[in-house]
Amino acid sequence: MRILHTMLRVADLEKSLAFYTGVLGMELLRRTDYPDGKFTLAFVGFDGGTNSAEIELTHNWGVEKYELGNAFGHIAVEVADAYAACEKIKQRGGRVTREAGPMKHGSTVIAFAEDPDGYKIELIQKKTG
Repeated sequence: MRILHTMLRVADLEKSLAFYTGVLGMELLRRTDYPDGKFTLAFVGFDGGTNSAEIELTHNWGVEKYELGNAFGHIAVEVADAYAACEKIKQRGGRVTREAGPMKHGSTVIAFAEDPDGYKIELIQKKTG
């Protein structure tokens, strides 16, 4: 078994696609409209979706906002350099909510960004050596 994807409900699909592709650098892997169901599914990922799990962005037509609740935590993405990733995200118009630095109770370098719907994206710097 392996994890295929995580589904997030998004209010504005174009804004979300701009964030995940333009800000985080993911690729739009596929997008399908379901007129009878009044929703669109868009899948984004890295490396053409072949080497990692994908994110399914679900846009239910006519829904303008979702309540995120307090159970969901974040999506984690490995990066070569968390400091540089934060700078790129900010340069591309994204929002960094925690600058890169060692985690509170350890030495792993992490940072957090937020997508247009408020979902948290953790950037974890790849350990070397």
